[in-house]
Amino acid sequence: MSVTFIPGGIDGFFYDMEEIPHTDPRAPIIGEQYGIVYIAPAPEALDPCSTKMTFAPDDGTVYQHHLTGSGGNAVYIDLLLARLTDAGETPVLRYKGRDNTAADLLKSIYQYARALAESGIKRGSLVALFAPNCPDALAIRYAAHLLGAASFYLSAPCDPQRRADLLAQTNPDLLVLFPETAELLPAGLAIRVAAIGADLTGSSLRLDERAASQPGAPVASLARPDDLAVVISSGGTTGVPKGSARNFATYTTMVTAPNPAGRRQLINGGLAYLSQLLVDMTLLNGGSVVLEDSYDPADTLRAIESERITDFFLVEPQLFEVMDHPDLVHRDLSSLRTITHIGDLAAPTLRRRARERFGAVLTHIYGASEMGVVSVLTPPEHDLAHPELFTCAGRPRPGVDVRFRRDDGALAGAGEIGTIEVRSPAVAGGYHNRPDLKSFFQDGWFHSGDVGCLDANGYLHMLGRADDIAWINGKMVSAALIQDTLCRLSSVRYAAVVMDAKPGSWAAAVVPWRGSSVDLTQCREGITAEYGAAFVTVVPVDRVPLTQQGKADRVAICQLKYKPVL
Repeated sequence: MSVTFIPGGIDGFFYDMEEIPHTDPRAPIIGEQYGIVYIAPAPEALDPCSTKMTFAPDDGTVYQHHLTGSGGNAVYIDLLLARLTDAGETPVLRYKGRDNTAADLLKSIYQYARALAESGIKRGSLVALFAPNCPDALAIRYAAHLLGAASFYLSAPCDPQRRADLLAQTNPDLLVLFPETAELLPAGLAIRVAAIGADLTGSSLRLDERAASQPGAPVASLARPDDLAVVISSGGTTGVPKGSARNFATYTTMVTAPNPAGRRQLINGGLAYLSQLLVDMTLLNGGSVVLEDSYDPADTLRAIESERITDFFLVEPQLFEVMDHPDLVHRDLSSLRTITHIGDLAAPTLRRRARERFGAVLTHIYGASEMGVVSVLTPPEHDLAHPELFTCAGRPRPGVDVRFRRDDGALAGAGEIGTIEVRSPAVAGGYHNRPDLKSFFQDGWFHSGDVGCLDANGYLHMLGRADDIAWINGKMVSAALIQDTLCRLSSVRYAAVVMDAKPGSWAAAVVPWRGSSVDLTQCREGITAEYGAAFVTVVPVDRVPLTQQGKADRVAICQLKYKPVL
């Protein structure tokens, strides 16, 4: 194959100028990936939206390829667009029963990049989105990254004031709304708003219409490793959500881990959280993504069967809801390779039941938006012959350092309990626009506020949030331990437990088995037998209150009208 470049441009990006062979001294080859040859920068500085690179096989056919930055420092967006270019007409997204090919997605990205650039978005800008799970939401994010701008899929607190505070804290250069999310815009904010799909109240720009009028030819990547790339939302269960900030280098490290071929990922959780990483990891590895509007247990089981899903992710309340759903036994789940679940309340009793019902496909991870994935318990390690493994969060991943700090401030010794601190290439650089919280990030270590320890075999045991734990008569009592006690009772299908406002007391929302009721006497006796003087209040509910992310809603559980157990 002969390779021909159309060179020129800024910092290693290439523009429509003269054709020269790759042997020309002006175009030294400096690397190759995904079939793309990278050459050293040329000095000219032209419009990045006019760039292209071609290479031609011996038959003379010309193919356009996306080109990355100089010095071979390709960041994730460069690698992603190269992968999509190679995939061509292969379907990579499925949304509302329709396939979107790699070529479709590429064209949309390039069109949105031009539309954003015309709207003033450039390297260093921040584009925030109240976004549904749809192809346009992905294309806009990728387009922003292509321009060297950062993205922030916003979480959506129910309280309008919290949303207003979140936007004021974020201070984006552009906020993108969709018809499905238009109602989330608080009144009275001086923020430039772009609309997708309809003329929405408060918007000054139809970004989709502007994009539709643009050519779909490739656009130069302006992203640099040290530029801010993504802000990822926390759950915001107790206040205004925080955003963990990462540059392109760190984010590239997070999403470029290899994955098995043929991955078909179901995404039915909000893009504000882990879902965006799963989309990127799947597409980077040549897989496909099925986008669902929202989580529902019956719809999840239906989608696995009809779309032949290989991988999906749920937070733990959702996992336990799906595993106990009556449709489970009627659906063909044979395509599944991995069910990943995450959260700080994972009773061993429930995890064993999930293993029995789903088979050897469970992956349990410990991590957070601030620190990425810390540890993994793999499917083979979910071994019913070793029930002790169901109490742990797996072993720390390679490259992840974990240490524990005692209450007196000293580092804990081997096997000793302490608050968890994490250092890894995936740890965020801090909270976006929150200098008051910089103490959580010190010298590359993130101070999680979770309590845990490492056992003699190197398994991490996450014992719960520090503010969910108390010591009573010399014995540790935690929300996670109380949850497991309740979930072992015959009348309890599921329970979520949080520390109440009064130190040393907990609130529990308890779900009965279908067609039955919770035995409160059984709950009282079970808790008394294990924890004695611990004060727990319990309220039976049909369904545990959940946050937008799908986790147990700590505030809502504490606000329930309790029926005291002790």
